Amino acid sequence: MSENNGTYKKVIIIGSGPAGLTAGLYAARANLNPLVLEGTQPGGQLTITTDVENYPGFPDGILGPELMDKMRQQASKFGAECKYETVSEVNFSERPFKVKTEKSEYAGDTVIISTGASALFLDVPGEEKYMGRGVSACATCDGFFFSNQEIVVVGGGDTAMEEATYLTKFAKKVHIVHRRDELRASKTMQDRARKNEKIEFIFDTVIDEIVGDDDAVNGVKLRNVKSGEVSDFPIEGVFMAIGHTPNTSIFKGKLDMDDVGYLKVKNGSTRTNIEGIFAAGDVADHVYRQAVTAAGTGCMAAIDAERWLEDQAN
Repeated sequence: MSENNGTYKKVIIIGSGPAGLTAGLYAARANLNPLVLEGTQPGGQLTITTDVENYPGFPDGILGPELMDKMRQQASKFGAECKYETVSEVNFSERPFKVKTEKSEYAGDTVIISTGASALFLDVPGEEKYMGRGVSACATCDGFFFSNQEIVVVGGGDTAMEEATYLTKFAKKVHIVHRRDELRASKTMQDRARKNEKIEFIFDTVIDEIVGDDDAVNGVKLRNVKSGEVSDFPIEGVFMAIGHTPNTSIFKGKLDMDDVGYLKVKNGSTRTNIEGIFAAGDVADHVYRQAVTAAGTGCMAAIDAERWLEDQAN
């Protein structure tokens, strides 16, 4: 396909969180004129995060949406083209690869996938209203804001135990709310949580509603699933630890992924099982899930794509 065609790109980046925009920045500085397809949530999960205090270079913290705006501006400054389009279909069976959105169809020599992963939420009243104001799905991102406060962690798996244990570094008390009467977490993780004096378990219970004032959470309505009894429980934060879903549905059957749906990459790189297709950020990371690690793999993906293109030209 001719490079004069506006729909042809050397590098197409799907997703616009820290991984996608960092990939865009590096690819643009390498004169690859990348196209960033920003998707339904431009800026990724950080756009629903208020204060970001753990991203290097901002000692006083920065608002999540502001950080993503700065990343977008920086990538655009060096030549990345950012479009508010959502990818609906891909064809990786032949090169150039085809990427289809609701507005156009693009062809690219390489594709960097940075579609992220979405935290699972309860879908109860108050949850969306207080997102970033007492409701969180990332203990390492937001735990600091709950110093000497009482909080709830929802879940019963390893993630819940790990998040709860981490949060005891800051919180006065951590209540783990689990809908069953026994945990799914590994014995090691359970033992660690049970031995922590700051952690209390509330079994056979679900959250029916998250309540608060205009500014922040101040409680939850708990319901015992066996007795049906509903009670008001005063707390100042709710952390969801019921899992994440990688945003990879359009890649099923096209790229190798694990049982949950995270894209598999080759050790020490961002390369997927298809030559010329790379994955960066939370879409391939079920361990760290941090803005700074996502940005790091976005850099890696752009460099991997640049080197791959050079190899093809030789």
